[in-house]
Formats: sequence, structure tokens, C-alpha cells
Amino acid sequence: TAVRMCAAARTAPKAKGTDMIVTAVVTGEDKDRLAAEMRRMCGGDEKHFFFRDAGNVDKSGAVVLIGTLDSRRGLGKMCGLCGFADCGENERAGGVCSFDMIDLGIAVGSAVSVAADMRIDNRVMFSVGKAAQSMKLLGECTRIMGIPLSVSGKSPMFDR
Repeated sequence: TAVRMCAAARTAPKAKGTDMIVTAVVTGEDKDRLAAEMRRMCGGDEKHFFFRDAGNVDKSGAVVLIGTLDSRRGLGKMCGLCGFADCGENERAGGVCSFDMIDLGIAVGSAVSVAADMRIDNRVMFSVGKAAQSMKLLGECTRIMGIPLSVSGKSPMFDR
């Protein structure tokens, strides 16, 4: 299922046909290190949601990571969706192309639809993505979402 989710993210529509999506499946010791990084990032505060989400990662068989590399689509003054006059102004200001985030959202939605079709419990988690980014699990990706996957009698992600 995790590999199929990555395929769905890869084949999801992308703005202007520019594919900046990167995916990975994390299991075993790498998954354990990911959960440990989440706990490190919250400073051990059990009330912090990173700590709670790390417990969900512990109870999951695998985690799918989906991220995006920085790019600009070069639409110039006809766009401005990012809030800047054009791509050049966005880049000079260190801005983010809105289409990167839109593409990431579409890819994540496509991936979780595969998990739902397979009846695999899952939840999209920002916290998992931040830890994966800290560990550079997807290289230079600057925005990552993590999706823990579970097959059990009750989803560990349900009662949060």
C-alpha cells in the first residue's frame, strides 16, 4: 500500500507539468529514529502534539513521506498567487511558490485516497514531516508531510 501511495503522489497532476514531488517509505529502525526525532523536537514535553504523534508513528507499520522541492513556475506577472508581483520578486524575498504547496496537497490527497481504498488507517501529519525534514530524509525538500499507516483492530490515530 505504501508503495502504491507513493505512485499515486508521483502521478498526481502538477502545475505547469513541473514535478517537484519527492516520496519515500520509512519502516523499521528508520521509523524508530523518526519517532525519536519527533520527541526530541518537542523537548520531551508529553503535552506537546509532536510527542503524541510520535506514539502514533511507533504504532504504525510504515510511514509515507511526501515532500516538495522549491521551484517557481515562471508565470510572471500573470500569476501573483504567492502575493508577490512575479517569480523574481518571490525569489528575491525568499518566498514560496503557491503551486509547490498546491501540488503537495494534491499529491497527499491522491496518496491517502489509495490508503482509504485499501482500508489502511492513516493520518496526514505535519509533525512527522517536520521531523523528516530535520533528519533530511527527503534530501533538500523544504516542505514535507508524513502519513503513518496502520493495520490493527482500532486506528492508533483515531483517539487523539
